[in-house]
Amino acid sequence: MPAPRPDGRTDVNNLFSGPVFEMARDQLIVIADHLSIPEDEREWLLYPKRAIVVTCPVRMEDGRTKIFVGYRVQHHLALGPAKGGTRFAANVDIGEVAALAIWMSWKCALADLPFGGGKGGVSVDPRSLKPKELENLSRRYMQEMIPFVGPRTDVMAPDLGTNEQIMAWFMDTYSMYQGVTVPEIVTGKPVGSGGTLGRREATGHGVAFLAFRALDALDIAPANATAIVQGFGNVGSHAAMGLAARGVKVIGVSDHSAAYYDANGLPVRELCDHAAKKGELAGWSDEAAIGAREFMEQPCDVLAPCAVERVIDADVARRLNCRIIAEGANGPTTPEADRVLAQRNDAIFVIPDILCNAGGVIVSYFEWVQDLQQYFWSKDEVMDRLERALDRCWGMVVARAKRDRVSNRTAAMAIGVERVRKAKQARGLFP
Repeated sequence: MPAPRPDGRTDVNNLFSGPVFEMARDQLIVIADHLSIPEDEREWLLYPKRAIVVTCPVRMEDGRTKIFVGYRVQHHLALGPAKGGTRFAANVDIGEVAALAIWMSWKCALADLPFGGGKGGVSVDPRSLKPKELENLSRRYMQEMIPFVGPRTDVMAPDLGTNEQIMAWFMDTYSMYQGVTVPEIVTGKPVGSGGTLGRREATGHGVAFLAFRALDALDIAPANATAIVQGFGNVGSHAAMGLAARGVKVIGVSDHSAAYYDANGLPVRELCDHAAKKGELAGWSDEAAIGAREFMEQPCDVLAPCAVERVIDADVARRLNCRIIAEGANGPTTPEADRVLAQRNDAIFVIPDILCNAGGVIVSYFEWVQDLQQYFWSKDEVMDRLERALDRCWGMVVARAKRDRVSNRTAAMAIGVERVRKAKQARGLFP
């Protein structure tokens, strides 16, 4: 337990730690200074309303019982239920989950969605589990979460290491406990189980859509543009397909297993098919392979980091050779890297994560609404509403950045933080 302070209060700083949480905290300090937020309000805006840690005992196929640790953080509920993904990854900890929940708060507020930020995770490499073990862990995690989640309290979604099937197991576990089918407890489900058309590709589609907005703003024709996509899971693969579909030449792709580069362009569809079949990019080619270190330094118009946090640090930022950074991942650029980018003479246009990857939570909101109403939309309706929502957010961020003479990240986060702050102030403290 955290040590008490001299005044008898528990020091909240000891509850959350690690480089990802420190990054979220540093970003909020920048925004709080920019908005002149009083010191006594800053902890209220930063620290989560609720953080849950659970142990998940799972019967393995060899008969052993193995314990996995799971987390869920609800940052705030001032605007509505918490909303956010659940990741299964070996390095998940409470600090990382809390940071991701904080970013979800600003993202939902920026998109004007009736949600607070939430996030969850289990410390496990899902590739190490057999199918039945993965199902058992998924169901046990949701069972442990039932006292803390609900369609009006906290709505889960997929994230790194989870998918539609795991969301279906989550929904079924919660529904069995309630005695009725409750599809609105999670989003990102299979379409046949109450999911929405367009959810699978929503985040990647949004990354590509906003990259085209940035290309247009810089007067770069898509047919003359090149792109590198770092991370080739659901987000990265759909971003690459979306860019290629509009004429951009994708010259580099990578994931945890391999990186490929060809200045003449790569066959995106073939790479997607290979990754879907094998579960990773490794094995596609020996000729186009490139080292991970130099991969992101190759010249391109659009660099789309779509994997994990903190891949662009200050050292990497100094060596980037791109015109646009389209942040498909959460927190891919560190505050130190932001300062380096601001000092470079060749301005790089950054589409910040809380804007660039907001397509996923926007369409998750559409799915939640459809489940509540039991009335479902066509894919064209979903994608049209998504693009209109992203266009609205894009316009607000670009205008705010120009008006205040600040970076796009500062503008986007200022809008999100202001909305959360106003909601908290309007509701006040209880009791």
